[in-house]
Amino acid sequence: MTEKGKKEMSSRGLEEKINFSKNIIREAIERFNDRLVIAWTGGKDSTTMLWLYKTTCAESGKPLPRCLFINEGDVFPEILEHVDAVKKMWEVQIIELKNDDVLNKIKQIGDIVKVDDLNERNKRELEHIGFKEKEFAFEPESFEGNHLMKTVPMKLFIEDNRIEAVSTAIRWDEQEARKEEVYLSERNNPPHTRVQPLLHFRERDIWNTIHKYKIPCCSLYELGYRSLGARCSTHKNSDIPAWKQDLENTPERVGRGQHKEKIMEQLRSLGYM
Repeated sequence: MTEKGKKEMSSRGLEEKINFSKNIIREAIERFNDRLVIAWTGGKDSTTMLWLYKTTCAESGKPLPRCLFINEGDVFPEILEHVDAVKKMWEVQIIELKNDDVLNKIKQIGDIVKVDDLNERNKRELEHIGFKEKEFAFEPESFEGNHLMKTVPMKLFIEDNRIEAVSTAIRWDEQEARKEEVYLSERNNPPHTRVQPLLHFRERDIWNTIHKYKIPCCSLYELGYRSLGARCSTHKNSDIPAWKQDLENTPERVGRGQHKEKIMEQLRSLGYM
């Protein structure tokens, strides 16, 4: 889509944006059926996307696709509480993905993991990203940590379950590395399609949808967090609720680990969301 087309899409009214997203979802469900899964982080965007799937499936008489929740080893307890509550409320089937091979070798953030102690798949994945050190300090949003703890579990699930599509809640305005994305994006290693029905939503649209349709959201947003990642590298930069902050003139992800933000393009080329 051209820049002009993106701007036109992003400037549409909220209901028009919602209906467009529903059309993307309908197309994806018809095309992929039970080979489609939803990546659900428990954040505001992915919970809004899950609501869109729930609503669209109810309208179409289709079952809600399974959800993948990637536990990178340092999840806010508030996110876990939110995910559990929504799971029960909406009767969501959740598959939790973890890299147990790494997690079994650490007790806390910063513990040293020796590459020789990892299984062969994790060793190959580190070679694939060009990591040549003999050990690393465990931090789930470092370059090697993000790949091992998030991308690798998702890749393994796709391979082992013959998944054809993964739906993610990324937006054009959220991060520079995502501004060129399209609604249905073909990926390799492993081959699958990324379904991205929220690309045209702005941060303000997400909150307007949440409040209008009373979509449940994690309590951390009310405390001032705007974007949620691993607990060790996520901070709030305000004490007022996220939706009351200056969303249009301040960076959404300023409270996230900035090292990861700088290498987002590289992470996404390796399969990250």
